Amino acid sequence: MNIFEHIELTQLNPSTTERDIIDLCLEAKERQVYSICINSSYVALSKELLNNSKVKICSVVGFPFGNVDTKSKIHEAKTAIKNGAEEIDMVINLGLLKSKNYVSVLKDITDVKLAIEETPLKVILEVSELNKNEILKACQICMDAKADFIKTSTGFSKGGATLTAVKIIKKTIKGAIKICAFHGIDDEETAIKYFDTGVHRIGVTPDFKTSEVV
Repeated sequence: MNIFEHIELTQLNPSTTERDIIDLCLEAKERQVYSICINSSYVALSKELLNNSKVKICSVVGFPFGNVDTKSKIHEAKTAIKNGAEEIDMVINLGLLKSKNYVSVLKDITDVKLAIEETPLKVILEVSELNKNEILKACQICMDAKADFIKTSTGFSKGGATLTAVKIIKKTIKGAIKICAFHGIDDEETAIKYFDTGVHRIGVTPDFKTSEVV
């Protein structure tokens, strides 16, 4: 398989510069990845840089902690789409999930999904902060909210994707939602293990290592 067709090239560091975004877009076009994943402030610039390219733009909202109010997530998402984003990644409200306020978690995701309409929505769970039961519950909420993807991690917590977490997610969603694994997948060999486990998309940073022949 051509793994680049399923790769999100990601640049989300708080110190990301315009030069970093330019380099990211150049690399994305060279590697012909599926998409780039960036903060919303750089969507317009990326749209300009990726003009006449097949590379899609994904913007994060409520990032990286997910604990902003829903209206703020909606405003950020709709503004990003207006500026050229073609996918939205929102961070689940971990505090509400851990408080077992499942109704509010569901409403948060549902309201964002309704607001962005047909634009694909990925919900970031931050699996390193969740136990197995919390992952199971979060998956069920994402399915009920009609999210398009479950994404494992932000890259800003104590850990990232794990094969164990992906297997739990896959068993729970039973194909109802796609899976995106992110953070800690640094080379092609590791990426293939995740694809073999059943993920549909993988997020990597620009230093992702590949063999010469893909």
